[in-house]
Amino acid sequence: MADDYEIKDIYQGGYDSLKPSYGESFTGVRVSAGKLGAPTSAQTANQIKDINKLLNQGIIPIEIGTVQPEVFDQIPKQHFREMKRMAKLTGAEISVHAPIQGIEPSGIDPEERRPWDESHRKMTEKQLKSVVDRAIEVDEDGKVPITIHSSNLPGSEYKIDEKGNKVRDKVVLINQETGKFVPLEPEIKYDPTLKNLEEESSFEEQRKKLNDAEWDNSISVAMFNQENAEKILEPIYPYIRKIYPAIMNSPELFENLPQQDKDMIARARNAKEYMIQSESAANTLFSKAYKYGTKEQQEELKKLAKEYRENLGIKEKGKKYSQEEVDKINDLKNQSRTINSLLNGLKGFTPEMYIPIEEFAQEKSAQTFANVALHGYKKYGDKAPVINVENMFPGMAFYTGEEMSNLIKESRKQFVKEAIDSGITKSQARKKADELIGITFDVGHLNIGKKKGFKDEDLRKEAEQIARHVKHVHLTDNFGYSDSHLPPGMGNVPIKKHLEELEKAGRLKDIRKIVEAPAWFQHFESSPLPQTLRGMGPPMYSTGEGPYWNQAAGLQQDYLSGYGNINPGIHHQTFGAGFSQLPVELGGQMPGAQGSRVSGNPME
Repeated sequence: MADDYEIKDIYQGGYDSLKPSYGESFTGVRVSAGKLGAPTSAQTANQIKDINKLLNQGIIPIEIGTVQPEVFDQIPKQHFREMKRMAKLTGAEISVHAPIQGIEPSGIDPEERRPWDESHRKMTEKQLKSVVDRAIEVDEDGKVPITIHSSNLPGSEYKIDEKGNKVRDKVVLINQETGKFVPLEPEIKYDPTLKNLEEESSFEEQRKKLNDAEWDNSISVAMFNQENAEKILEPIYPYIRKIYPAIMNSPELFENLPQQDKDMIARARNAKEYMIQSESAANTLFSKAYKYGTKEQQEELKKLAKEYRENLGIKEKGKKYSQEEVDKINDLKNQSRTINSLLNGLKGFTPEMYIPIEEFAQEKSAQTFANVALHGYKKYGDKAPVINVENMFPGMAFYTGEEMSNLIKESRKQFVKEAIDSGITKSQARKKADELIGITFDVGHLNIGKKKGFKDEDLRKEAEQIARHVKHVHLTDNFGYSDSHLPPGMGNVPIKKHLEELEKAGRLKDIRKIVEAPAWFQHFESSPLPQTLRGMGPPMYSTGEGPYWNQAAGLQQDYLSGYGNINPGIHHQTFGAGFSQLPVELGGQMPGAQGSRVSGNPME
């Protein structure tokens, strides 16, 4: 053996109250064991079985829920009532996680199979109202926290640039009419010589080009039909100017015309067909421009519409028209000129057909959350469940603190509006909106921003923007690249920073904290509770005295450290518990070996 080789630090030492060790997994923030909860399995309808497992571990806050709506629907109503009885007997607190798959609050199809429709949003709203009606059963005191994912849609992505600024790295647009998704990524353009690199075009520039191209193409199709109509009409108009309106008023006159006139009338009818197609397209375009235009654009469109009606001489019900006015209405040249004027006028109105998906979904999703919360309040009063919208991870809509904050504000705004319309006072509506709509803050989801360059301080700023809205917390850990659902303290989520933001906002003390760590069950086939206790460091004793759970590793040593296995367990079982634990032949109560005191099997 080399002279410079030595063995040292084999004994790591046990817990020392004079020099406490915080442990590698300690997050730096202590949460009472009674405030640390766990979810049931999201794969089964047998939630009672899973609640029993958690209760046997001494876990008090428990969150039930399933991934799929059809599995959630397989939980009998009697089971929700039984869960309430179990909670009452054990002092447990039950929250509910709404199903995830197939539940998109905005009503938009995440897979782009159909355009957005209000009926689809209402269907999702009804599903969530059904969750409310069942969740109310699990707590006789009411106010059950219900977590709903903010979105299942693809969304904008952000990164931290070289200067440390948060910038958009990807934008997902949605066509408001068709529901089509268009992802936009940074675009770098080159000049024809490939020598000079032009600067990166902004997402707004790309979006403007997309909207302009969409509108120009639609106008071009309508103009094409109109041009065909004019080409046909131009050479024959002098001949059919008078006769065509007459034929329109008296179709039987057509049979008495010479063949040459019949041919011109037939060509005029072809021109009319092109004009009808062009006019139909123009009407559709006008509708889009008005529906998706700004208020200023809508005012200008009203003027264009008035001019169109006057030029075309459209008949109004109950009004008598002179023959001259009737002839003007039926005059093909006038009709063609009027349609052409409308199309040219619409060229200057480029509606925002493509907008960021968060902008489109916010209003729709907020309507759903508001209506679900109001349903609970109107039906259950002060016991109404609390609707908590959960933040998602990068690549999905409503990831950032600002987006989530805006979503909650819009949801509360719509709650107030609907509540006032139903007869609730404005002050009461505002109070209940704040009480019944909030955020479930998933710290693990936020941490996945690290793959885009977010650092702990950047994530803290995101948490700061939503802290005042948080009413429920999902504690989970990961390494910033996937939602790996590790117990707290086993990844690099800055849990301490996030909980400190909640404490500053006055939200930390009373909210329930559910530890989502299903990966530990899956891969290590054991409960994540010991790891959770070490990560969150509550005291081992209810009196609050030390040691803490994060120091537990220092108290339980193997044979190379600590006290080791000084004596086998049977020694203390036999001789350390009084005479009652001695065998019968030695005067105790435990069954002894077969035979007499001096024969048979010896004591172990």
